[in-house]
Amino acid sequence: MSAALLLLLLACAPAGLPAEDAANALASARTLLNRDRPREAIAALEELDASDPAVALVLGVAHYHAGDAAKAVALLQPAVDKLAEGSAERREAVQVLGLALYLAGRIAEAVPWMEATREWAGSNLELHQILGSAYIQTRQPDKAREVLARVFEVPPEGAAAHLLAAQMMIRLQQEELAEAELEKAVAKDPRLPQAHFLLGQLALFRARFADAAALTRKEIELNPANNLAWSQLGDIYVRQQSWDEALKALQRSIWVSPFYSAPYILLGRVYTKKGEPATAEAMLRRAIEYDPNNKQAHYLLGQVLQQTGRTEEARRELELAERLQGAAGR
Repeated sequence: MSAALLLLLLACAPAGLPAEDAANALASARTLLNRDRPREAIAALEELDASDPAVALVLGVAHYHAGDAAKAVALLQPAVDKLAEGSAERREAVQVLGLALYLAGRIAEAVPWMEATREWAGSNLELHQILGSAYIQTRQPDKAREVLARVFEVPPEGAAAHLLAAQMMIRLQQEELAEAELEKAVAKDPRLPQAHFLLGQLALFRARFADAAALTRKEIELNPANNLAWSQLGDIYVRQQSWDEALKALQRSIWVSPFYSAPYILLGRVYTKKGEPATAEAMLRRAIEYDPNNKQAHYLLGQVLQQTGRTEEARRELELAERLQGAAGR
């Protein structure tokens, strides 16, 4: 325990509880936090006054580590400005408050606190990754790209930085921002790997199949060993019901990388449509071998088994698909 925190605790110890006991309780809670036992740390402080900023700090940190971000915010927000400027305690409160606000879904409020943390924790990669995500969710793409460029050690105005920002934007379902970043990336480097693949993916999501196929083929031109691009091209052809073209693309995907389940699932659909249920079943069973909890693979296998009159096996697969669907929805 720092001297500043001890003095603050002694000055603000609640009536009825000796200052020494309060200091011991706080020290005990810190020890428990260091041992990753936040709930026990909370219990150790239950008799202390949570309006005391020294207590609120440790309680807030404990609730944050116990997974209760909202409670951490409620404790830290009124306490942070009562802690000495520049002290280790103030810095800890600022950092944890920013992270807790982010986890509580209060993204815009979290940003200033994380920016303040950045001033003295500039080498913390995890902080920058979370701040980059916050910038994306508050639609500040330039700031997001600059922060993520630092995380991945690339120039912030280079094509690679635009690509990295776009990948994060897609993950956070900010497709419009991602498309703009990807277009900037390919304008700066037309041969940048992965950029055309992601542009094709965005076009596929929007059912712009011709654009999706052209962009995905451009990725394949740059890297013919990209199994994900071949699988994506097969997916496009499946949606267009171009079964023979889909078959060729998907075969190439598994020849490059045979341990990825998606092309086998698509091949199961292709062979079903081509009237080859035995081959479709083999493809779907291979998909399940690589991804046992894939609900789509189990569902499609159940349909194939129904078509071949194996009703009991079909029932088990369809029930399993339904359970997996329910688990995914929880």
